[in-house]
Amino acid sequence: MAALAIALGSSLLWGAADFFGGLKSRRYAVAVVLSCMYATALVVMVAIVLARGAGPPSSQAILAALGSGLVGITGLAAFYRALAIGTMSIVAPIAATGVALPVLVGLATGDRPGLLRSIGLAAAVLGVVLASREDDGGSSGTREQRQSIVLAVLAGFGFGGYFVLSEIGAREDVAWTLLCSRAAGMPLLVAFAVLALRRHAGGLASGMPRGRELAALAVIGLLDLGANGLYNIATTVGELSTVAVASSLYPVITVILAASVLGERVRGIQRAGVLVALCGVVLIAAGA
Repeated sequence: MAALAIALGSSLLWGAADFFGGLKSRRYAVAVVLSCMYATALVVMVAIVLARGAGPPSSQAILAALGSGLVGITGLAAFYRALAIGTMSIVAPIAATGVALPVLVGLATGDRPGLLRSIGLAAAVLGVVLASREDDGGSSGTREQRQSIVLAVLAGFGFGGYFVLSEIGAREDVAWTLLCSRAAGMPLLVAFAVLALRRHAGGLASGMPRGRELAALAVIGLLDLGANGLYNIATTVGELSTVAVASSLYPVITVILAASVLGERVRGIQRAGVLVALCGVVLIAAGA
């Protein structure tokens, strides 16, 4: 039950971070947004690790953490770009289907969720899939929307890989896993951010965010870091398959925010998907 509650907390933070990060990506280059977010998280994690004074874990854990950072930033970059050009209430649920990978890995490595939790896991995944559906009369045929869906699928693969690899690192040390995952992505992000700023000098909201905009990106970075931290903590006290599914319910938050703040239309089947996903969470909790 504790693992489920912690994982749901990560979903809440991820949903908020993704929504506001996606909004910022409509104004600034994705690499610039992510660089500001990751720089904030990296500074915080360096301070935490230094304050603890504990040495690094095994080389296997470090490599897993670094790998999680690389696949995670790939997925996040694709996701933020998809959020910037597509419909948030469609993009977020599609990206969340990447949870299938850690679920399969968890079951293959010994997770035994039992009948009730198995039904709950299946319902949660089904709910996310339903929440990503569009009606036939929608405008899904535009080039940007098709591109956003492809990017969302790519993001799902990245997120699934992150879930699996970061769990390996977190078995030994959560803080070092978070530090290494952020450090792994920073060089690429900074390089792409510099290129973006040169290419779009003055074209994207003055290029580099400043003042309140920069502070807002720092807060979003902390939300994302908190979500990752809660997920890693949850994997140390619960089964990977259950924790991964519960942590992947962030589209519910993103869809709600997109509907209330941006006025995006949430279709009947999407509402049904959200309800099915929530029912799945109840079943997972009942079977814990």
